[in-house]
Amino acid sequence: MGINARYEILFEPVRIGPVTAPNRFYQTPHATGMGYLKPQSGAALRAVKAEGGWGVVCTEYCSIHPSSDDSPYAFLSLWDEEDVRALAKTADAIHAHGSLAGIELWHGGAHTNNRLTREPLLAPSARPASIVQPGSARRLDREDIRAFRGWQRTAAHRAVQAGFDIVYVYAGHDFLPFQFLSPRTNRRSDEYGGPLVNRVRLLREMIEETREGAGPNCAVAIRLAVDELHGPGGITHDGEAAEVVAMLAELPDLWDVNIGGGLRNDSRSARFGEEGFQERYISFVKGLTTKPVVGVGRFTSPDAMVSQVRRGVLDLIGAARPSIADPFLPQKIREGREDEIRECIGCNICRSANNEGVPLRCTQNPTIGEEWRRGWHPERISPQRSDRRVLVVGAGPAGLECALALGRRGYEVAIVEATRELGGRLRAEAALPGLGTWIRVRDYRVHMLAKLQNVSIYPESRVSAEDVLELGYPDVVIATGSRWRRDGVGAMGEEPVPLDGATVLTPEEVFAGAVLAESVVIYDDEHYAVGGALAERLVAEGKQVTLVTPAPMVSSWTQMTDEQHFIQARLLGLGVRLVLSRRLLAARAGEIDTACVYTGASETMTFGSLVLVTGRVADGALHEELSGDPERLKAAGIRSLTRIGDCLAPSSIADAVFAGHRYAREFDEPQDHAAPRRERPPA
Repeated sequence: MGINARYEILFEPVRIGPVTAPNRFYQTPHATGMGYLKPQSGAALRAVKAEGGWGVVCTEYCSIHPSSDDSPYAFLSLWDEEDVRALAKTADAIHAHGSLAGIELWHGGAHTNNRLTREPLLAPSARPASIVQPGSARRLDREDIRAFRGWQRTAAHRAVQAGFDIVYVYAGHDFLPFQFLSPRTNRRSDEYGGPLVNRVRLLREMIEETREGAGPNCAVAIRLAVDELHGPGGITHDGEAAEVVAMLAELPDLWDVNIGGGLRNDSRSARFGEEGFQERYISFVKGLTTKPVVGVGRFTSPDAMVSQVRRGVLDLIGAARPSIADPFLPQKIREGREDEIRECIGCNICRSANNEGVPLRCTQNPTIGEEWRRGWHPERISPQRSDRRVLVVGAGPAGLECALALGRRGYEVAIVEATRELGGRLRAEAALPGLGTWIRVRDYRVHMLAKLQNVSIYPESRVSAEDVLELGYPDVVIATGSRWRRDGVGAMGEEPVPLDGATVLTPEEVFAGAVLAESVVIYDDEHYAVGGALAERLVAEGKQVTLVTPAPMVSSWTQMTDEQHFIQARLLGLGVRLVLSRRLLAARAGEIDTACVYTGASETMTFGSLVLVTGRVADGALHEELSGDPERLKAAGIRSLTRIGDCLAPSSIADAVFAGHRYAREFDEPQDHAAPRRERPPA
C-alpha cells in the first residue's frame, strides 16, 4: 500500500527560516510529566514521535531561569550547562529519525509558584500570584527587563548548543510575555505599558534576543495566544491580536498560534471542543504574514488536515494529543493505513497526568510514557515465546486490548463476551452527551482484531466456570469488568448508606432504560465524568435534575482533565440544581437526608428518583468460583488464571486498557522482565 494521492500535500517539505521540516506534521510542545528529572524518559518518548513520522518534534515548556519554577510539576530547564547535556539527549534522539527538534523556552511570570527555587515571582505589574498561594508577584523594573532579555538570549544559545533546530518565544497560556501583552495584566505606564505598541515591545525584543542567542542556523518560532477568551478587556482574535501579528509579521520564522485563557481552553476535551475548533480564532494569521503558520485542533482525520492546508488556514498541522494517542499517525497516512490510526478520543487523561505531576498516560495508547522505563513501543511488540493459547473472558477495554496485544505477538486467542455488542462499559459511557469519541477505544481494537487470523471473537457467549474448565485453554484472563455500587459507598463516603424503602437506581439501570420520575436526584461521589454527563442527558430528556455531591464543586476530579470549569458552567446553564459539600446520610421513600461536610448540619430533600453515582465494584464472581478450587484448574489443564482491569480494581478506561496491554506484554516472559526502570540521581 502507498500514500493516498489526496494526502500527498501533507508530506511536502516546509521551509522554516534556515531549516526545513520534511513534512507538514508538527508535534507542538506538550507536557510529559517527566521534565528535567527524567531526561532519558523524555528523550525516548520524543524519539518515538520522530520515528513515527512527525517532521518537527518539540519539547514541553523549558524554563529559562530559576525565577520560573513550576515544582512539583515536571518541567524542563536550561539554567546551566548540565541542562544542556541532558537536553542534548532529546535533540539527538529526534535527529536520529530525520526530524527537526524544537524547544519551547518558558517563563511563567506570575503564573508559576517557585516553590523549589524560592525566587520572588515576577510580573509586568505587581499582583497576587495567579496560582492560589500565599504570595505575590513583584513588578519588573527596567533592570529586571534587561536581565530577563538576557535570560532568553542565553537560554536560546544553550538550546542551540544542545542541538535544537527551532527555538521558541513563548507568549501563550497566560505566561510572562503574554502578561506584558494583555491590558488585563499589564498596568504599566512606561515604554512597556499602555498603548499596544508599548505592550508588544518586550515580545519584539524577545524575538530579537532569541535570534541573537540562537544564531543564523536555528529557526525562531513564536507561540502566541490570539484570544485569551476573557472578552473585550483582553486580547481577542478579532481585536488587538491582528494588530500584534501585523506588527511582528516577518520577525519570527514560524507562527505557532492558539487560544489562551489557560490550558483548559487550548486543550479542550472532545466534550467541549470538536476537531479543528480553534480555526475560527486563528484563521486570520496566514493573511498577515508570509511565514509558515502552525496551529492545533485535536486533528485525527487526514481529510481535516488537508482541508486546513488547502484552504490556507495552516501550513503545518500541529498536534499534541493526537501525537500521544498515535505517535505513528504520519507514517500510517504515508503508507495508506489511515484505517489503523489510533485516534485521540479527547478525554484529556494526558492532561490529568501533567496536572497530577506524574508521567504521561493515554487512554488509547498504553505505551506512552513507558518507552524508556518499560521498553514499550507503540507499533512493535515481542513475538510469542511458545504455543500457549489464551482465553479472554470479557470484551471491554481491558479484554479487547489484552487480546489485540496477545494476537499481535502471535498467540492464539479466543474472546468470549456475554453480550451481542462488544465494548463493555464503553457502550454506555460513550452514549452520554459529549463522550461519543470514547467509543473509538472499542472501534479501533475491534477493527484491528479483525485483521488477525489467530484471534477469534465470540459475542453472546456468556460462560460459566464449568464452560471455562471445559474449553481447554491453558491460560485464562478474566476481564468481566465492574458494576456500579448501590450502597452509597464512594470516594468520600466510606460507610454504606441506610436505604430504607428508597427506590435507588444505578447508572447501569438508567442506561438500560429504567423509568425515572420527573424530578431526579443524582448523588455523585465518584467525581469524574458520569455524574455530570448523566445530569446533562436527563435534562435533555425533560427531567428536573438536582446533583448532590460531597465535594465543593461538581465532577471535582475533572480539574485534572481541565474540564471541571466547563462542566459546572454547562450544568448551571442547563438549570441543574447543584447542591455542593453535602454527603448522603440516608434515603427513604421519596426523601433523602444530607449533611454538610464541614458542620454536619443535616437537611431533608425530596426526590422522585434517586441515582447513585458513587463508585464501582469488581465483577469477580467467575474468577472467585474458578480460583476457589485449584485442583479443578489443574485437572482442566489451566496453568494461569488472571484478573485484569476493572474486574481486578475498578478505575478509569485508561487504566483498564493499560492493564490489558501490560498482561499481554508480560505474558510468557521472565518475571524480572516486568520491573520498570527508574531514573535516579547519580550516586
